[in-house]
Amino acid sequence: MREKILDVSMEQFARFGVRNITMDDLARQVGISKKTLYQEFKDKKELVMEAFHRMLSLDQEKMCFIMESEDGVIEHLVNLSKMMRERLSGINPIAILEVQKYFPEAWAIFEKHKEEVILLDLVNVLEKGKKLGYFRKEIDSTILARLRVNQITSALEQTNSHTQTHDLVEVQMEMMDHFLHGIFTEKGREAFYSQQKKQD
Repeated sequence: MREKILDVSMEQFARFGVRNITMDDLARQVGISKKTLYQEFKDKKELVMEAFHRMLSLDQEKMCFIMESEDGVIEHLVNLSKMMRERLSGINPIAILEVQKYFPEAWAIFEKHKEEVILLDLVNVLEKGKKLGYFRKEIDSTILARLRVNQITSALEQTNSHTQTHDLVEVQMEMMDHFLHGIFTEKGREAFYSQQKKQD
């Protein structure tokens, strides 16, 4: 029941924003009473935090198995790009803004995830890619990983701007493309394009 509530909450928050969806709405969507909902989650703040944590955990699980293979670097990048595009295209930018503004404890979960999971993952991918000849050997993996994490964050913060001319997916994909072509060797670039074609 708890997982079903979280799955419905994630979908509803992503589509309509966090503040627009009430506990009554969620209980109705799940097909339970409001009382049952409050037996699982003491309030909306706890539900938002748990939903946010679940979303990040699911994304992490999707990517973990790829890096366990002997190579895995290029597959990881292509799948990361695809997953990011799918995740961001399904999120109403207002939901990101609302979590940042009204649910700082939930946003802190993302900040922690960014530092302890995304950053470490990127350093590992970059180091492995250097050894396999996909990335330029002279790059500093820690600095470049931090740069990429900062790119992700800055694009999310742009949802505060009313003058934004591109959607979140476009901005993130353009930044990622620019980042990758700055670190690829010719071998890496060819392998990336080849893997992309297999996925299309």
